Amino acid sequence: MMYVVVEELIPEMSESKHSNVGTVAFALGFVLMMVLDVALG
Repeated sequence: MMYVVVEELIPEMSESKHSNVGTVAFALGFVLMMVLDVALG
């Protein structure tokens, strides 16, 4: 679900030929923030 939202709402991430790199980086950043929130919160 997150992949579809990022691909549709942030068009700059899908303009280049390596469109999945930005989406995967966004997902990893989101997961990292959730882990830090649970660990430190």
